[in-house]
Order: sequence, then C-alpha cells, then structure tokens
Amino acid sequence: MPELPEVNTKKLNFDRVALNRKIEKVELRETNHIFKNISGEAFAQKMKGRQFTGSYRRGKYLFAHLDNGHDVLFHFGMTGEFYAYDEPEQRPRHERFAFLFPDGERLGFDCPRKLAHIYYLEDKDAFIKEKKLGEDALVISEEAFLEKLNGKTGTIKGFFLNQSNLAGMGNLYADEVCWQVGIHPASLIPALDDKTRRLLHHRMQAILQTAVNRRADYANYPDEWLWNHREKGGTCPRDGQELEKDKVAGRSTYYCPQCQELKE
Repeated sequence: MPELPEVNTKKLNFDRVALNRKIEKVELRETNHIFKNISGEAFAQKMKGRQFTGSYRRGKYLFAHLDNGHDVLFHFGMTGEFYAYDEPEQRPRHERFAFLFPDGERLGFDCPRKLAHIYYLEDKDAFIKEKKLGEDALVISEEAFLEKLNGKTGTIKGFFLNQSNLAGMGNLYADEVCWQVGIHPASLIPALDDKTRRLLHHRMQAILQTAVNRRADYANYPDEWLWNHREKGGTCPRDGQELEKDKVAGRSTYYCPQCQELKE
C-alpha cells in the first residue's frame, strides 16, 4: 500500500500532466471494481469539459480539485499508477480509464490488481470527516501530535498505523521512526516520557521529508536506515546486533533487541 511519500510522488506526476488542461473526455476500460460512489459512465459524463485546478495530499489520499468546486479522490491501493502517453498503442496493459486532453495526450490510470478506489466528491471536507481521517503526518504540528497521544493506552506502532490519529504512516516508516528514536515498537504509550514523544514527532517528520525529497525511491534511501536491513539475518546498522522480527499491531515488525528499549 503506498504511504505518504509514495502518494506525494504520484501527486507530483499528476500535477505535471493534468493541471489546468481541459478534459475532452474520459475513456473507460474495465472500471467496475474501482469507482466507489459513482459509475464509470457517470464519472466520464461529469468530467467532460472540466479542468483540474490543483491537488491536495492527505496521507495516503490524493484529492484532485476541479474547476466546479468538486474533487476526485484517488486512493491507489497496491498498484494504482498514473501514466501519461500520446499514442493509443502506448496504453498501459491494465489501464482502467484515461483522461483525454485536446492535444491528444492521455493520462491513464493503471491498476493491475483493481484495489484502487476512485470517488467523485462534491464535499471533500465531509468525506474526510466521515472517514475520520487524521491530519497529514508531515503537516501535523508537535502540539497536535502530543495531544493525539494523550489518553492513548496502546502501542506506539499501533498509534502510527491508525489513520484516524494521523494520515500517511505505514508499517516500514513506523518501524524506522521507532528504531531511530531507540524504542521498541511495542512500547506502550503511557510509558513514554515527554522528551521521547517530542522526539517521535521530530523523527517521524524528518524521515517522511527525506523520503519525499527522494521521491520515495527506496534504492536511494540512506544506507544507515533500518529500512535497508529488514530481512532475515539482517543486522542493526547502529550496533551490529541481529534484528528480530515479531508481530506488533498486527503487522510484521523488525527491531533491534539491544538498542530499542521496550517501555511498558
């Protein structure tokens, strides 16, 4: 599932191709599985003649603003991706639909596993409220982050993965934050002191910003990150201790048993 940095890269690609261009039509392929609150045919009709005027990332969601005040929401699932091309024979194999612009260029939405969700929204804010979607993890202030932690009794990893707390954090990024701060992902929130809580916020945003700056290109992530050592027999880049793997908050979790303290 693409997380905040991956969606940010998709946003950049979308903005580069789609903004401020008249949509001549939408070419539909096989769309039964991805449109959630509208049919493909109705979507195509609503989009004809419209323009995207901007976009807004909130965690794992991309909201594309239309010139009529409405939004198209892209939730990419495992394999959703935008592809820009000029000739029909360049169409990606698993394209579900494509925006066609007057100059003949197309922006296709490719999704091999059909797990993406597309919504047509007349009220973006109402949708965010209904989904109880937390603030974007790269935007949330330290004050708001600390307030979200207050009263929570679960694990810190569970907190990170709950999108109603903050939007955009995923499994590997949560493990990276915990490792860089030096706490076990299964540490209980009430056991974390104020200094540790502030450090979690700081490292979370620093890690996400690094990933965003590197366009979520995993091969270009820093060698010293835990990220690059998550494998059987992998060792901690800080102290050389062999990493351990466990389930925390229902997800596979890597951590260093020597330098990450379990706080309970």
